[in-house]
Amino acid sequence: MDLSQIKLVVTDMDGTLLNSKHEVSSLFFELFKELKKHNILFVAASGRPYYSIIEKLNTIKDDIIIVAENGGIVINKEKLLLSTPIETTNLIEIVNLIDSNTHIHPVFCTPSKAYFNKKSMANGLLHTLEEYYPKNSIIKNINEIEEDIIKIALYHSEDSEKHIYPLFKPFESQYKIKVSGKNWVDISDDLANKGHAINMLQENYNISQDETLIFGDYNNDIEMLKLATYSFAMANAHDNVLAIANHKTKSNDNFGVEFILDKLIKAKL
Repeated sequence: MDLSQIKLVVTDMDGTLLNSKHEVSSLFFELFKELKKHNILFVAASGRPYYSIIEKLNTIKDDIIIVAENGGIVINKEKLLLSTPIETTNLIEIVNLIDSNTHIHPVFCTPSKAYFNKKSMANGLLHTLEEYYPKNSIIKNINEIEEDIIKIALYHSEDSEKHIYPLFKPFESQYKIKVSGKNWVDISDDLANKGHAINMLQENYNISQDETLIFGDYNNDIEMLKLATYSFAMANAHDNVLAIANHKTKSNDNFGVEFILDKLIKAKL
């Protein structure tokens, strides 16, 4: 495995760069300094909103590109490069389906903030949801939202793949429906995926798949993992990701991203 030609590093956040406590290690920030010295472009690509990613990577925010909301938004130094809101066609069907299933808790994501359903707050979920969406408002009805909706994140306290995904799978011909974590299913425009965003960046910076290194752990990472010769699944990754990635690294709690970045930096020496 020759990493000496890598020009672009992309990593997912939750379950990948972040440990189980949702923390970024101090080791990563040390390694990032070396990546910068070698002019390696770094991208944080997450289902989280832009402001939540920035909260985790604030000290390096001016030196990285952010792919937020599963690719629905791409920002470089506060400049918006891509925004792909949800088409409103048939959106009412999705909202009605959400409302008819009380075990599903929606988060309507816009560029500036997230909107939580007031009914979900009765379940004591505010603290859980605020970890991912610290800027938020609570609404009774979707009609209260005046901004474009970039993504609808659906939360289930036990198992999203089992209890949410089958209900929304019929909408896959119109929207991107992704199991993005144990507790999450994300709904977005079909083009709002991490693969579309990363492909745009590869073209803009003239970087090939052989020069790209990507880390991921869940189904919303699959499109972008396919765009790198050096695609890495975390040891804790979903089986679908383990099957699609070309390589495997340690878990997010065992510094799997940092382990490979260290190898990359040594390969550049």
